[in-house]
Amino acid sequence: MKITVLVGGLSPERDVSLSSGSLIANALIKRKHSVALVDVLFGTEEEYPFDSLFKREGNYSYDIPNTEPDLEALKASVPNNSLIGKNVLELCRASDAVFIATHGGMGENGQLQATLDCHGITKYTGSSYIGCMLAMDKNISKHLISGKGVPTAPWIMFDTENDCISRIKNEVGLPCVVKPCGCGSSVGVSIVDGEDSLDKALKYASKYEKTVLVEKKIVGREFSVGVLLGRALPPIEIIPLNGWYDYSNKYQGGCTKEITPAELTREETERIQSLAIKAHDALHLGIYSRVDFLLDESTGDFVCLEANALPGMTPNSLLPQEAKAAGISYEELCDILVKAAFEK
Repeated sequence: MKITVLVGGLSPERDVSLSSGSLIANALIKRKHSVALVDVLFGTEEEYPFDSLFKREGNYSYDIPNTEPDLEALKASVPNNSLIGKNVLELCRASDAVFIATHGGMGENGQLQATLDCHGITKYTGSSYIGCMLAMDKNISKHLISGKGVPTAPWIMFDTENDCISRIKNEVGLPCVVKPCGCGSSVGVSIVDGEDSLDKALKYASKYEKTVLVEKKIVGREFSVGVLLGRALPPIEIIPLNGWYDYSNKYQGGCTKEITPAELTREETERIQSLAIKAHDALHLGIYSRVDFLLDESTGDFVCLEANALPGMTPNSLLPQEAKAAGISYEELCDILVKAAFEK
């Protein structure tokens, strides 16, 4: 098939996307597909039929820096402030299927998916614009999954320009976690153990959104469960060697120990997989997703952190490791996802 892999975009997670998309393109080429790799933000000068863009050989790579990208500088470099570059939609229309390898921003909040739908491009990987929108908004998603019986940490939405810090101490308490409502990859997230670091955490999160989510800090082991074509994959446990599972620990090799299948009892495994499916379904997610949990050491129950509509596919990403534990190679996983998109 002729596959377009969409990467990049104007997002705090564009570097993650560029790494994911490079690996995905390589895997699909090895599965005998013709692949065009394009940055959503910058597009391509080539026009239909895009013959030179679809490649049957190549070895793409991209190393993720340990700091987040400068979005203001990136935005200033884009002509007409357009979020979708030249010929991107035409390239997608000329493809048999589109592999969406974007992360965060308009690539994961449903805007890109809605745009593709409006232009009659429906054979793309991941979830619909509805599922992406619901999963990306942490406030909405917590309401929906908790309504389906999936435990989540108590939280409030906090207006960094108008609310009083005392509201956090009174309604959530310390320690707490401060995070933007619509970012992933731990971008803008801070763990606040004392009052002295709360103001700094709010300022950091407000770089991305003025209204942020503040939730009770849950202490316990961290896990993730992938959902692929309606089935839960083996859980993976995440153990950062230093600190917590922040942006740097997620994407720099050797910073985190990951155990898959996770060392859980049979009952615990079945419980966390059941909760992952419930969360996936509550958010109307599609071909695949990844749902993150903490095992609350005070209650012994799994607490859902969030669901990811477009999980990372980097060398250190969790979903490919879980798939491998289920007997699915990385190349096969990419092939399964794109074929499922084609068959929609």
